[in-house]
This record gives sequence, structure tokens and C-alpha cells, in this order.
Amino acid sequence: MSVSAVHGTLSSLKSCQAELGTGMDIVTDVAMDLVETREMNRAIKELEAMMLECARLDREINNFVDIVQQVTEVGAQPDAMFDLSAKVKQQFSERIAQLSDADLHKHPKVIAFKESIESSVSQANQESAENVEELDEDIAVTQSQVNFTCPLTQVEMENPVKNKKCNHHYDKNAILGLIKTRNSQKKKCRCPVVGCANTDVRPSDLIQDQLLWRRIQSYRRQSNKT
Repeated sequence: MSVSAVHGTLSSLKSCQAELGTGMDIVTDVAMDLVETREMNRAIKELEAMMLECARLDREINNFVDIVQQVTEVGAQPDAMFDLSAKVKQQFSERIAQLSDADLHKHPKVIAFKESIESSVSQANQESAENVEELDEDIAVTQSQVNFTCPLTQVEMENPVKNKKCNHHYDKNAILGLIKTRNSQKKKCRCPVVGCANTDVRPSDLIQDQLLWRRIQSYRRQSNKT
């Protein structure tokens, strides 16, 4: 292998590194979208671990490229490439052994990830506090206007989801169970709300209704007080 071939390989490696950076940006966007969900804490921890692994790979690529460039700049001849390969492996292993995992948290994209999450959580908490306050003041109205009962279970919903096609609400586990049963019978799942014309409810139609969940929680707090 010639030195020019090595440089060509390094160029491809740098392109992969750029794609890695794009992937880290996507992970940050996904994490920000998860801030409003109840699975936020577990999901954010998993995404942070993913970011740190990406940072580790990015760091290793940087060190590998740096070492290869240093070694080949010495002026190696084609017949000495085998010795250079061994030298690169040795120096790379020695350098990686000296690195600390704590430094991964200083990676620019990891820092940006954490700052974005903190900002999103702070904003979500502020909005949540404002919404709960408004709901508490209007609880007498909302409890009469909003039906908290799942049409399938006939009990108060624990995890309300909204059908974006017909705008009806169900408890998530109940509606997914019904869809699974109907699919096993090779049938479509009709919306369980009486009179609804939606004859094909699919999992992709269901969206988490965070506002309704907050209303249910607020209603429960008021009920416990009284």
C-alpha cells in the first residue's frame, strides 16, 4: 500500500466522521422531543450514553488520523509500509490507554446535548406549572367538559392517547390490545366510541395526549383534597 492510498483511506474515514457528527445532532433533536414524555428520564439517559459512545468513536478517529499523518510524514518508502502499520497500531494503543472517559463529557456535541436538554426541561417545567395552575382554577369546568373515562375499559385513563383521525381518546394499553386482537383475527379495528365512523384504527394513528394526562392528574389531586 502506498502513502497516497493511506491518505485516501484517511479521507474516507473523515467523511464517516462527518456523518457521525450529523448522527449526534439527530440524537440531540430526538432527546429534545422526548422532554415532554413520561419516559423522559430513562430515554434521555440512554441517548446520553449513545452520545458518549459517539464521542468516544469521534475521539478515536481523531487520534488515529493524527498518528497516521505523523508517521507517514516521516517519509516512508513503499517497502517500509508494513513497519509503519505496526508503529501506528502501537502508538494508537498507547495514546488511547492514556485517555480518560471523563473527557468525553467535554466533547462539544455532548456539551450541546446536555445544554439543549436542560433548556428544554426548564421550559417544559415552566409551561407545565402554568398549565396546572390554570387547570386547578378551572377544574370545575374541565372535569365536566372532558371525559377521562376510556371507552374500552370504562375506567379513568392511565395513559391517554388521541386518535388523530377521529380525535377520540383511549387508554393506550387498552386500544393497542384491541388492535392486536382484531389483527390476529385478520380484521380491522373499529373505533370503540359509539357512533364513530372510523373503521380502521391503527397504532400509527395514536398520539400521546400530554395535556389530557395533566388534566387527569390535576383532577385526581383536587379529588384527593376534597
